[in-house]
Amino acid sequence: MSKPEYLNDRERRAWYGFLTMQEDIRRHMNRQLLATTGLSLADYAVLSALSEAPAGSLRIFELRERLRWEKTRLTHQVSRMVARGLLERQSCAEDTRGNNVVLTAAGRSAIEEAAPLHVRYVRQVFLDALSPRQLDAIATASEAILEALQDEPFED
Repeated sequence: MSKPEYLNDRERRAWYGFLTMQEDIRRHMNRQLLATTGLSLADYAVLSALSEAPAGSLRIFELRERLRWEKTRLTHQVSRMVARGLLERQSCAEDTRGNNVVLTAAGRSAIEEAAPLHVRYVRQVFLDALSPRQLDAIATASEAILEALQDEPFED
């Protein structure tokens, strides 16, 4: 058995910095949204995706692909949001075996209230901390990584 190739200092700094930054941003954004709107970051992600969809409706697999979440996570999140009146499930006219997840009036109102606040938080915790050159570098790096993962199957 061969010895694993460990990360060097530069690689470790980049990798752990990326992971820590990502978790801290999510935690901060979640806390801010909850405090000001009562929505979690997960709630916001679902509402945002549906608000951008035609008629505020997507099949569950379409929503899953947009959010890039595991099936179980999305199922539980949607159930909690249905119980709160932000979403509803409707039978799919094209395929009676499937369901659509649909934004309710309360859900649309919630995302319309939260969106400007969310954008302000994104600016505060991410965009304002970086120069235009750094933003371009992050965008380029993100695109390269996503392209490298493109052929990997997205499964639970």
